[in-house]
Amino acid sequence: MSATLRSTGSPQGIGQRINQGQGQGQGLGWISIGRLGLVQASLGAIVMLVTSLLNRVMVVEYALPAALPAGLVAFHYSVQLLRPRFGHGSDIGNRRTPWIIGGMGTLTLGGLLATNATLMSPNMPGLAIFLAVLAYAMIGAGVGAAGTSLLALLASRTTESRRPAAAAVTWIMMIVGIVVTAAIAGSLLDPFSPERLALVAGGVVLGAFLLTLFAVAGIENANAAVGQRETEANHDFKAAMAETWADPVARRFSVFVFVAMLAYSMQDMVLEPFAGLVFAYTPGQSTMLSSLQHTGVLIGMLLVGIGGSAFGGANHQRMRKWVAAGCIGSAVAMGLLAAGAMAGPGFPLRPAVFMLGFANGVFAVSAIGAMMSLAGASGPGHEGIRMGLWGAAQAMAFGLGGFLGAVGVDIGRAAFAADGPAFFTVFIVEAVLFVAAAVLAIGIARAPSRMQEFQGVSA
Repeated sequence: MSATLRSTGSPQGIGQRINQGQGQGQGLGWISIGRLGLVQASLGAIVMLVTSLLNRVMVVEYALPAALPAGLVAFHYSVQLLRPRFGHGSDIGNRRTPWIIGGMGTLTLGGLLATNATLMSPNMPGLAIFLAVLAYAMIGAGVGAAGTSLLALLASRTTESRRPAAAAVTWIMMIVGIVVTAAIAGSLLDPFSPERLALVAGGVVLGAFLLTLFAVAGIENANAAVGQRETEANHDFKAAMAETWADPVARRFSVFVFVAMLAYSMQDMVLEPFAGLVFAYTPGQSTMLSSLQHTGVLIGMLLVGIGGSAFGGANHQRMRKWVAAGCIGSAVAMGLLAAGAMAGPGFPLRPAVFMLGFANGVFAVSAIGAMMSLAGASGPGHEGIRMGLWGAAQAMAFGLGGFLGAVGVDIGRAAFAADGPAFFTVFIVEAVLFVAAAVLAIGIARAPSRMQEFQGVSA
């Protein structure tokens, strides 16, 4: 979908073009990109509520098995395998903002239902589990519809030179949404009571939905390139999916996303236990270690956002160098952590964790920038289904990564009867996966693709 407006010489039309930055040559302006970042922040806020806060309440306050919230989170990732369907729907429709609003509305209702199901669990466990499954299905569908359509909108309306910064803005805003919501909700929940949880959760999800409505208002012109997208997008989902998968670059990038995100997510569940078991970190110290890692992530994101925009934009052939560098840096950091697992106390753990966060930030934002470039590479009307395909690969990897990392540590501790060798094995596997992802990233641009037909198409 090219960013075009109706031709008008009126002051209103000129003002709309300046404020929204949606002229074909200009693309989304910085204010509009920042506003769309608020959608990602809202999405991150609700996801934090249902995957972190409710997780803790189920296990700690209500003494439910830890497998229950873990299974619900894994289930919500499995629902996100529908992302290609959502993306295709936004391709053949007139606009993407209804999919963003509809997705966030579904996510909001799912968050409210998940909270109520959690509160019901002590007295009506059977009904509570049924409602929780329904709620997390809505959460997965809402994240898939809103997140895919948001990235497709950015891919189709952001100029090449701004894509690295746009990718950085959206990821940083998501982290900000998670951090701010966690801090506010945490302070308001003490002392804990069911009534406080209901009020806090309701405030978070409703506030996030209202912020989304503000963020997308007027951002997309209803008549922008409607005819062009309708003629170029295949209305049959199976045919559109087959066409997308037949593109060697789209297929290879899907494999890259899965491998890279599998490595990226495997350490989520094991890094803090690693610090506690091998280095005797207290809970407070391990939390500070996690904070240090996220600081590194933010710095890495900012580097790509600024450097990528300053040195050539988000052309996929340029961004693959950033992607490969982030993957190699992550592999080196995982190798250092593996060495630390064998060395134990005395090893400089904090610098290694910071390096991992920094490299992860470089990789994550450059990968999103490359996605934006490749999503529109085969012409208008294909951004949504491509983003959906890659989003499904990411969701599958995230659903498996944390589980495989934790299970790998458990198996290793049983096999070696020691903590260090178990973590060493898991970290080495992650390092190998990051190297494989780097090789895939380097080879993506060498494969023939339909993108060669559209080198001159403005996204």
